Amino acid sequence: MLVIADTSPLIALVKIAHVDILPKLYRLVVIPPQVASELASSKRPAEVRAFVARPPEWLSVRTPSNMEIIQDLDLGECAAINLARELKADLLLIDEIKGREAAAARHIPVARTAAVMFDAANAGVLPDLKAAFDKLKATNFRVPPGILDDLLREHRRIKGH
Repeated sequence: MLVIADTSPLIALVKIAHVDILPKLYRLVVIPPQVASELASSKRPAEVRAFVARPPEWLSVRTPSNMEIIQDLDLGECAAINLARELKADLLLIDEIKGREAAAARHIPVARTAAVMFDAANAGVLPDLKAAFDKLKATNFRVPPGILDDLLREHRRIKGH
């Protein structure tokens, strides 16, 4: 499965110490250099900068051949969408609504961070979804109210709890 990631899912998962679910779910994640630059920004937490300074083997950086600038999106989001389209990615990890809409308009399947965590919990690679969601809520990560609670309820239903 070919997965491209935008900045916010990586920041969120690094901050809550669950970035390790990505290779367990997808084996390899690809980011464009613009996303790597956003992760390395001095405004990012130290753990995020350290993550991108010494990227794990499962994280690859590739430059899109073409760069369509998409209105109202930052360069990282544009590059991630362009790379996903160019490589015919199976999935684009992206949280921002305008980015998800732009990707969907280009027929690129998308997943938000919360959905990735939900999938990881259902696959047995994230042992405690509630604890992980609680960590996520304690950060500045923005997710619409009720989404995490709905996903947790569905996870418990699937797992028979």
